[in-house]
Amino acid sequence: MSTDSTVVAFQHPDDVDDPLTSVLREGARRLLAEAIEAEAEAFLAAMKEERLADGRARFVRHGHGPERTIQTGIGAVPVKRAKVRDRGPDEAAGIAGERVTFTSAILPKWARRTKSLDALLPVLYLRGISSGDFQEALAALLGKDAPNLSPSVISRLKEDWQGEYERWKRRDLSARRYVYIWADGVYLQARMEDNAACMLVIVGATPEGKKELVGFQVGVRESAQSWHELLIDLKKHGLSVAPEIAVGDGAMGFWKALDEIFPSTRHQRCWVHKIANVLNKVPKSVQPNMLADLREVRDAPNRASAEVAIAVFQEKYGAKYPKAALCLAKDREPLLAFFDFPAEHWDHLRTANPIESVFATVRHRTVRTKGALSHDTARLMVFKLVMAAGKTWRRLKGENRLPMVIAGVKFTDGVPVTAAADQRAA
Repeated sequence: MSTDSTVVAFQHPDDVDDPLTSVLREGARRLLAEAIEAEAEAFLAAMKEERLADGRARFVRHGHGPERTIQTGIGAVPVKRAKVRDRGPDEAAGIAGERVTFTSAILPKWARRTKSLDALLPVLYLRGISSGDFQEALAALLGKDAPNLSPSVISRLKEDWQGEYERWKRRDLSARRYVYIWADGVYLQARMEDNAACMLVIVGATPEGKKELVGFQVGVRESAQSWHELLIDLKKHGLSVAPEIAVGDGAMGFWKALDEIFPSTRHQRCWVHKIANVLNKVPKSVQPNMLADLREVRDAPNRASAEVAIAVFQEKYGAKYPKAALCLAKDREPLLAFFDFPAEHWDHLRTANPIESVFATVRHRTVRTKGALSHDTARLMVFKLVMAAGKTWRRLKGENRLPMVIAGVKFTDGVPVTAAADQRAA
């Protein structure tokens, strides 16, 4: 009988003879060491005017700390922390004062892994890996020696994330302003709880065109009351200036809550949701042609053209598919609100995609694992995922238009009214 086996054992990355990985790790080690040295030299240069009574420099290099291993995306990288000595205050010599300590921003004193790995952990969880499987998954990614990423460390990290979330919720918003906001929610069915948790998320655009997470909390359901509580909480922490326009799905209690808290904020319905809602009311055979007609409305160059496209849509489908026609007509004004804002921002304002793209991963996780373990775990993981994703969110195009919006300049079909009037006068 043959004893040949077709089972092949996979090797850990550290066991594979991969010259490229070795080169990358060596390069990372050298770059990290050079960056740490440059940081220390920059500190000494900034302090070079500080002198002792005898004229000697107060701050000098003081060797390195013990070598330690930092877990990175390409495996373990050894590194030493640069040390700087403050020779100024000396109680024994009778010199009073407070000693200045040099702290590396690149390599904090107790750091054992890069921040990118901390961001990787909630992503792995939301991709379908449970906390008990992190060690095995990370060993395959980083090598078999990943002592700082054990299940017990993951549990402590979750405690840190809880503290981070609580501090973030209590932050002062009195100096913040958000010109535009996007709102959405997603339901997560937890395995060990009966009710579905609804994650309510608000993303805002700053006057500089940067998108950032503004509000986040768990609601029992996506109701006006849940949204009302979130908006009230933001206002309580200092967010007093109403956004110019809010973007979201039409089937939320968000709009009612928004009108109560920020009544001056304009409504813009998400075109991605609206198109899907309209198409759901007709047979699949009709959907391709109807989709093209709906895009004619959405992508119209001006409001007048959009109004004409809506009229054509109603004439074409109103008699045979009245539900689809009504679904489009009833939200006509909030669907076309973006025409009253800079044309450079239309792509951003027509969709709630800044939130939808993040929640796509969350939905994938809940489908793969039949839900998160608990509402608390789900909340922390989603919070960390959104915060990590926020670092790569696309800035608004034409951010130079935002000060005009803040100043109250009126836009017609994406063009400032004042500029249009000057052109007509010329």
